[in-house]
Amino acid sequence: MVDLLLQPGKVGLSDWRRVARSAAGEPNLRLDPVARPGVEAAVALVAQIVAENRVAYGINTGFGKLAQTAIPTKKLAELQRNLVLSHAVGTGPLLADDAVRLILALKAASLARGHSGVRWLVIERLLDFANRGILPCIPAQGSVGASGDLAPLAHMTAALIGVGEVRVNGRLMPASQALAAAGLEPLELAPKEGLALLNGTQVSAALAMLGLFAAEDTFAAALVAGMLSLEAAKGSDAPFDPRIHVLRGQPGQSDTAALYRSLLQGSRIRESHLDCSRVQDPYSLRCQPQVMGAVLDLLRQAAAMLAREANAVTDNPLLFADSGEVISGGNFHAEPVAFAADILALALAETGAIAERRIALLTDPVLSGLPAFLVAEPGLNSGFMIAHVTAAALASENKQLAHPASVDSLPTSANQEDHVSMATHGARRLLAMAQNTSTIIGIELLAAAQGIEFHRPLHSSAPLEAVHGLIRAAVPAYERDRFFAPDIAAAGHLVRAGAFNRWSSELVPSMQDGYSQ
Repeated sequence: MVDLLLQPGKVGLSDWRRVARSAAGEPNLRLDPVARPGVEAAVALVAQIVAENRVAYGINTGFGKLAQTAIPTKKLAELQRNLVLSHAVGTGPLLADDAVRLILALKAASLARGHSGVRWLVIERLLDFANRGILPCIPAQGSVGASGDLAPLAHMTAALIGVGEVRVNGRLMPASQALAAAGLEPLELAPKEGLALLNGTQVSAALAMLGLFAAEDTFAAALVAGMLSLEAAKGSDAPFDPRIHVLRGQPGQSDTAALYRSLLQGSRIRESHLDCSRVQDPYSLRCQPQVMGAVLDLLRQAAAMLAREANAVTDNPLLFADSGEVISGGNFHAEPVAFAADILALALAETGAIAERRIALLTDPVLSGLPAFLVAEPGLNSGFMIAHVTAAALASENKQLAHPASVDSLPTSANQEDHVSMATHGARRLLAMAQNTSTIIGIELLAAAQGIEFHRPLHSSAPLEAVHGLIRAAVPAYERDRFFAPDIAAAGHLVRAGAFNRWSSELVPSMQDGYSQ
């Protein structure tokens, strides 16, 4: 079994992608033991505060609006347990296994930074759950993104103490039963531990990171789909001339234009219409570097924000063992995650929107020069007519979902928590948007592959012919009308599985080792 060593504060996005995309137990997650002395120093500070009967928020006080209430030492364990149980108020569908596994790993790495006052045993138990596939049942709804993801993290923590349900190999069972089967004892939380486990942005960050990874896979597929569509429509590669993009100065634009040039190099289809009479292509072909380059810049910005958040300490209060201080702050506020999720939503919506326009172009014989709806006998056959309608429906749905979540706020906890980020549902909607966009791109890939075949015996470039072959290995050519939904599902699956990532992996942040800006 391959191990992945988590170095708290230094884990790269490519490693987080591995955690999210791997099956239970692969890779086996381990904490860097170098972090242990810092963890134990913070635990010792908590013990000192309790022994000296010093008042410190969350250690021997109530929570939120009840912070002024002192709690007797003999009731501190009960305080932490009550916190977990009272905060486990989530609702809605359960988060998927990949999200829960990533949440467990993110929480462990954050606590291991040594500023939370949580025992090494507790942190390791989080990784025990992840490695053994004991995945707490975490309802998707109930967090406003500050003070941390309290409700969903309470459900995670409840499983550690043997309360609630978990999922093991897809089967629901009581947490107590799963612990017993694994030979693990339910934890009894020490002072500060319940609060540290519940406080933090790990749920919203995990969902946003899953949205990022899905957006990157969709982006990679959209790049090759756009070039395949260009070839099918016999579009020009002149708009990808590097001199144009140097004058603009936008890095994503220049980088995507360079990739487009490499994808088109050696195309016989392009050579066949170098002297055609068309002056300019429609925007959906001509402006691909400008649109997809801007998308790339947003992906990079979101990736940098989420890479920092994944390595951050986001609970409250924070312990500084070197000075003996406990400082209350607001690192639990998920505004950075909310903003990252909102810009990812824009990126996904625009990726799907421009792809839908290319599908419309390809199916229109006036614009494309191809048979109507990309079928040899239009009229008798409807071809891609309604596949385009599906793409339009999904693009429209994405427009509605793209409305920013971060501009909303509702005060909670008797107005103590009076401004919140709404990051959690802002991040959660990314998965639906990515599903929509990947389906749009899947439809475009099928349409463009069909269009390319009307130009035979001419061939495109080697990379684009490889893309065409990948599509055709999954979906045969559309010669006459047939039950079309399975074809679209298969093409969308290729996108979501990252089948087209190889052609643009150097552009995609989480595919670059150590990306942790």
